[in-house]
Amino acid sequence: LEDGGGASPAALQDAVTKFLTASRQRPELAGMSTTFSATEQQLYLDVDRNRAELLNIPVQDVYSTLQAYFGSLYISQFTEFGRIWQVIIQAEPGFRDDPEDFANIFIRSQTGEMVPLSAIATRRYVAGPNVLPRFNAFPAAKVTGAAAPGFSSGQAIAAMEEVADEVLPDGYSYAWSGQAFQEKLAGGTSTLAFIFGIIMVFLILAAQYEKWTLPLGVLMAVPFAILGALTFTWARGLENDVYFQVGLVTLIGLSAKNAILITEFAVENYRNGMPVEEAAAEAARVRFRPIVMTSLAFILGCVPMARATGAGANSLHAIGTGVIGGMLASTIIASFFVPMFFVIIESLSERRAGKKSIGPDADGAEARTAAAPADTSGGH
Repeated sequence: LEDGGGASPAALQDAVTKFLTASRQRPELAGMSTTFSATEQQLYLDVDRNRAELLNIPVQDVYSTLQAYFGSLYISQFTEFGRIWQVIIQAEPGFRDDPEDFANIFIRSQTGEMVPLSAIATRRYVAGPNVLPRFNAFPAAKVTGAAAPGFSSGQAIAAMEEVADEVLPDGYSYAWSGQAFQEKLAGGTSTLAFIFGIIMVFLILAAQYEKWTLPLGVLMAVPFAILGALTFTWARGLENDVYFQVGLVTLIGLSAKNAILITEFAVENYRNGMPVEEAAAEAARVRFRPIVMTSLAFILGCVPMARATGAGANSLHAIGTGVIGGMLASTIIASFFVPMFFVIIESLSERRAGKKSIGPDADGAEARTAAAPADTSGGH
């Protein structure tokens, strides 16, 4: 959560508290917490600048002395044993672990006197932030959380954004980091991969069949595979994550493969003079057993992924379950619809071309009839 208005750390703490209170009411979120706190106990040293000037002590000497004792201060460097060594001074831990140690610090004035620090500074306890983090150059507070059981990380991210839009005051905004930032950055990548996968399959099939319409019948099998993948994933209580989406891209080729086996034989039968309906039915009958055999072999090969255990098992579950469900639906359901799609598309294509749904042999017969001379003699 970013403070773009330059308010105090206490105001940022109030905004973080409101955000956490509202986010913990959302069912999509769990484990909401923050590393920011503006109420930590601090020791504040108030330097009397006027008194330091009267005692001939430069203010910068006061702070450099404090740095040397309670922090560290670089002095110089020297060369020994072929190496360069730095000289850094710092008080021993036993002389800087208690607030009373401030009374043992003396500062040399410009006149050479050693003046105790307590003569020009007083200490008191205040409440403030333990650290002052910044993000994108703004004062910021880091908030972490996780998706609740039954919700995806995308739903959790959307829920946090909705809460931020509702409860954050003016001048405050939010930004993502780490895994959530990468997920937001690559959120549309899977969709683009799926779309380009379908386009590639369509173009390859269009080149293979030398027609723009037949690939549509093949790709009509893809929705059945997606339906099966979604059903199996929902039945197992899994999430629509990036691994499941990888499985969906894989299903484009797998489901198209089954449809290609039927369409390829239907095209050959149709070109050999068989009516379009009979060509589709015969192709489905002849290719049904190879489709079932190859699909079952692939499904059985994915069963170990769906039942994996150990490290990385969740990603294997997502891919294996989606692919198994998609292949079962593509084999059992799509195999009966692909012949129908072939008949519809070919009939529409022939009707648009002004022809009947007949094979090339009929066209050859018409050509031979037109080439034969007409008998106009009237004789026997």
